[in-house]
Amino acid sequence: MADPVVVEVPLVNPNEPDALVVDVALPEGGHVAAGDVLCSLETSKSVEDVYAEVSGYVFGLSAKLGSTVTAGNVLCYLSEDPQWTPPVEDDGDQGENVPANLRITEPALAVARELGLDLSTLPVGVLITERHIREAADVERVVEQPPADPNSMIIFGAGGHGKTLIELIRGAGQLELVGVVDDRLARGSDVLGIPVLGNRDDLSSIRNDGIGLAANAIGGISNVASRVEVTKALAARGFVLPALVHPTAFVEASVSIGEGAQILAHSYVGSDALVGKGVIVNTGAVVSHDCVLGDHANLSPGCLLAGGITVGEATLLGMGVTTYLGISIGANVRVGNGAIITAPVPDGRRIATGSVWEG
Repeated sequence: MADPVVVEVPLVNPNEPDALVVDVALPEGGHVAAGDVLCSLETSKSVEDVYAEVSGYVFGLSAKLGSTVTAGNVLCYLSEDPQWTPPVEDDGDQGENVPANLRITEPALAVARELGLDLSTLPVGVLITERHIREAADVERVVEQPPADPNSMIIFGAGGHGKTLIELIRGAGQLELVGVVDDRLARGSDVLGIPVLGNRDDLSSIRNDGIGLAANAIGGISNVASRVEVTKALAARGFVLPALVHPTAFVEASVSIGEGAQILAHSYVGSDALVGKGVIVNTGAVVSHDCVLGDHANLSPGCLLAGGITVGEATLLGMGVTTYLGISIGANVRVGNGAIITAPVPDGRRIATGSVWEG
C-alpha cells in the first residue's frame, strides 16, 4: 500500500501567505477521487479551489470553515487506508503562561522571560523569534540619539506598497527620501532609483546618521501583525512616522489623522472623520463624514464608507467594499472584495468576497 500523500496549502496570492477557508467539501475521514475539490481558499484578491491529486481518505484536515491557513503548511493527508492515523505534531514544551495562540521559538521564550516581557503583548499569527523579543523590549527603553534631520526619510519595505509610497513622497515634494530598508534586498541595489541602505538590523545605525523620519511600507494584507511589528521596530529605533497624504487626495480640514497614517491617490476623507495611527486609506477609497478608523485599519482601493461608519483596529476591507450608513465594523475583521455591509459586524469576523452581510 502506498504511503499517504501530503497535501500542502497552496500560495494563492504571492503577496499573501495566508488565506481564508471559505468552503470545505468533505469532512475528516471522507473519501475523495483524484480531481475532487478538497476546499476553497480566499485571499483579498481571488478565490481558489484546492484539488485532490490522488484518490484516498482525508485525514488531518487543518482547513476549518472560516479559519485561516498558511501556504506551505499541511492541509491534509490522503491515504488509501481508511484506518490510517495521521502523525501528531510536537509543538514542544514551552512551559506555563504561554498564550494558546502564540507561536514562539524556545530561544525567544527564554529571552522574553529573562527580560520580564509580558507574552500577552506579542502579536499572534507570526512566528516570534529572539529578534522580535529584543525589539519589543527596546520600545520601553530610552536611548540617547543624535539630532535628526526633520525632512529626511526612509521607507521600510520595497514591495508594491513601498513603490506607491515612493511615488507619493516624490509627488508631495515636502520630504527628502534618502533610502529604502528591506530584509530581502541587497544593500546597494535600488527601488525606483532610491538606494537600499540595508535591512532591519541596520535601522539603529541609519537613525544615528541623523535620519529621523520613516514610513512603514508593509501592507499587512494577509496579517496585520507584520505591519504592527514593523511600526514598533521603527519606533524602538527612534524614528518618527509622519502621516502621508497624496497630493491628489482630498482631506477635509476637520479630519484628524494619526501618526503613520497613509492616505493615497484620489481618495477622499470627509468632515470630522478620525483616522487612527498606521491606517491605510488606499487609492480611490471614500471615507465619508464622521467615520472612525481604528489603528492599523486597511481600506483597499475603491472602498466606499457611508457616513458615521466605525472600523475597528487592524480590520481589512477589500477592494470595492461598500457599507450602509452608521454601521460599526469590529476589530480584526476581514472583508473580501466587493462585499456589501448592511449590518454591524462583530470582532474577528470573516466576510466572503462578493457577499452581502446582513448580520
